[in-house]
Amino acid sequence: MNSIVINVGNSNIRFGLFNDDNCDISWVINTKPYRTADELYVQMLMLYQTYKIQPKEINKIIMGSVVPHLTKIMSSAIRKIHGINPVIVDRNTPSGVQAKSKQMGTDIYANLVAAHNMYPDRKKIVLDFGTALTASCVAENGETLGVIIAPGIVTALNSLISQTAQLPEIELVKPKTVLGLDTVTCMQSGMVYGFLGMVEGFIDRINDEVDDNCFVVATGGVSHVYKPLTDKIHVMDRLHTLKGLYFLGKDL
Repeated sequence: MNSIVINVGNSNIRFGLFNDDNCDISWVINTKPYRTADELYVQMLMLYQTYKIQPKEINKIIMGSVVPHLTKIMSSAIRKIHGINPVIVDRNTPSGVQAKSKQMGTDIYANLVAAHNMYPDRKKIVLDFGTALTASCVAENGETLGVIIAPGIVTALNSLISQTAQLPEIELVKPKTVLGLDTVTCMQSGMVYGFLGMVEGFIDRINDEVDDNCFVVATGGVSHVYKPLTDKIHVMDRLHTLKGLYFLGKDL
């Protein structure tokens, strides 16, 4: 069965084409500025053509969203293209994970569900390098052990640039040295190694608190920058959140 899974985030909307449990193709569009249903309809059809996806061959649409306004608009576009309503999943959707908090975001819940399904029989930490940087932890039995929320790397970088007169926009890449001698490499060092220290600190403190050596998964837009820099992250998977949404919605 072919399914389209959609993760509506604060910065990006990620789509994944799933053939049963395998995600064959994924693509991303920008969340902002907010689009109308007609604009999303046209953009989605263009992307379907690019990836040679036939709407009539899609059996189910699964969607998770942390942007309520866009949930309605996206649902309208989906109905125009596919003639069906999307299956909308959130923290109240039953799974093997106990969300515990009524405030838990759909993306964090999906991350925990994916980790619980894909890496059983151990405690897991999921680091999501998105608009916010989150670290969430789930036990072997699916119990949510807790979550950390911090400013996202790109969010912090954009704030730094917008609030200063002489700091430029930079590419978020590892600099050659920790100590920079020009503005760009100094900023790159601060953003890369500063947040790497925060991430490693999160992992160490969580491991101490749960008295275990958790399996660590990294996902989100800039996770690929940080995975090669530390052995504390075991797996980097950009599709991790989509997989969690798929697990939540596939039997609904």
